[in-house]
Amino acid sequence: MVGILIIAHGTLGETLIQCASHVIGARPVRVQSLAVSGRGDPDALLRQAQTAINEVDDGSGVLVLTDMMGGTPSNVAARTVVPGHVEAVAGLNLPMLIRALNYRNQPLENAAYKAVSGGREGVSELDNEWPGPISPVLRPRAAG
Repeated sequence: MVGILIIAHGTLGETLIQCASHVIGARPVRVQSLAVSGRGDPDALLRQAQTAINEVDDGSGVLVLTDMMGGTPSNVAARTVVPGHVEAVAGLNLPMLIRALNYRNQPLENAAYKAVSGGREGVSELDNEWPGPISPVLRPRAAG
């Protein structure tokens, strides 16, 4: 089973794990978060990330999820990548995490792909016609 490490700003990672636990009914095993503060030392964070990766890895590989491309969490996540064994994805949201959890029994490459598609498909514009069909494509709004 693919392990999951979330590297994110502040308490976002742990909060998303708690939300996912609520949705799926239990706290998932071999999932950890690494909180990054505004003054975190990137080298120390990398060492912590590598330790966490070792803890969640059962030999199936690890998917590292991070919140925002270009920030310290994504920079640390990028440094953990070992193609075929540790993969990283930026842009974390709850649908991405749920999808990653649901597909972690598949090979790492598939789990990473499903995480990305879950993140994309989880973004939709809502309006007062809800409930109704959800389209991931935003409709242009009338000026006014």
